[in-house]
Amino acid sequence: MKEDKLTQIAGQFIDIEQVDRVSPLGEGFINDTFLIYPKAEGQSKLLLQRKNKNIFINIPAMMENINLVTKHLKTKIKAQGGDPEREALTLVTAKDGKFYYMDEADDYWTACLFIEPHQVIETVDNSSIAYSGGKGVGRFQAMLADFEGELTDILPGFHDIKFRFDQWDKVLAEDRVGRKAEVLEEIEWIESRRAEMLDYWKLVEEGQIPRRITHNDTKISNILFDLEGDVLCMIDLDTVSQSPASNDFGDAIRSYSNTAVEDEPDLSKVSMNLERYREFTRGYLEEAGSFLNEKELEYLPFSAKYITYEQVLRFLMDYIDGDRYYKTKSEDHNLVRTRSQYKLLQSMEEQYAEMQQLTKEFVS
Repeated sequence: MKEDKLTQIAGQFIDIEQVDRVSPLGEGFINDTFLIYPKAEGQSKLLLQRKNKNIFINIPAMMENINLVTKHLKTKIKAQGGDPEREALTLVTAKDGKFYYMDEADDYWTACLFIEPHQVIETVDNSSIAYSGGKGVGRFQAMLADFEGELTDILPGFHDIKFRFDQWDKVLAEDRVGRKAEVLEEIEWIESRRAEMLDYWKLVEEGQIPRRITHNDTKISNILFDLEGDVLCMIDLDTVSQSPASNDFGDAIRSYSNTAVEDEPDLSKVSMNLERYREFTRGYLEEAGSFLNEKELEYLPFSAKYITYEQVLRFLMDYIDGDRYYKTKSEDHNLVRTRSQYKLLQSMEEQYAEMQQLTKEFVS
């Protein structure tokens, strides 16, 4: 995008005469992200994003969710003597007072204060980082445990295994590109675990495992750290919603404990690192253990299997369906992902008794 166009958009959030330049930031897997540099010395930079309207179909509601959550966080942080502008995102309104600006192409743009100084950790390669990640996720949930009100569900069916099975059954029935016959073994992986996954989700539907405010994308790069390595805040709140707290826990374990990348073709490299599981759980429960009920605590280890299983299903489903959802680098990329995540799931199943025991150690 041309510089003058970006400057014009930046001018919807600050005085256009105060915009020095606008530069791209990061790779932008979902949203396009830029940094607004102001001319005035000492004035805060702004993070500018063009939201992906193909993924987020109700961006105004999404931004209102973020507004409600960050307002609650800031109240808690201030009461605890913290710094609300560094320990929570600060949304910046457009000139019309909305939390977004829509341009002539019907693209949505949003802005927030850029928190400085900070550091971002891209990968979890030791137990110390896993512990810090657990603290970050647990603290985020704990501060929102008493949130009152309802958020708009901007990703219907997200982590709802009944919804995923409905999609799965339709894709198998259609077999639109004729791939089903070549993955019968992989299909059996899914079917053999269907019942236990539905049993878990029934606990959610019955309210035994309640829905709370959750982040829903707990990879380590979505936690900002200060320069000393302490947690500042969770970022990228686009997916914030009301769902089981264990979704965040399970997704983090899937990411943090994997000894390989998500699409590792060499399955001998893939396993769940139990020490990273232990340290994430320790950090998480130090912050979140006080508000989780007995059923939630009991099923924390299972949530890691549940979220990993769901990802196996989604990768395989997309492969059978002709790779229509995930971006792929080769014809078998989704199948490689499927097999890699399944190997991780098997490793979790093999170590499940140890996962349960380690979790009990940190339940006060």
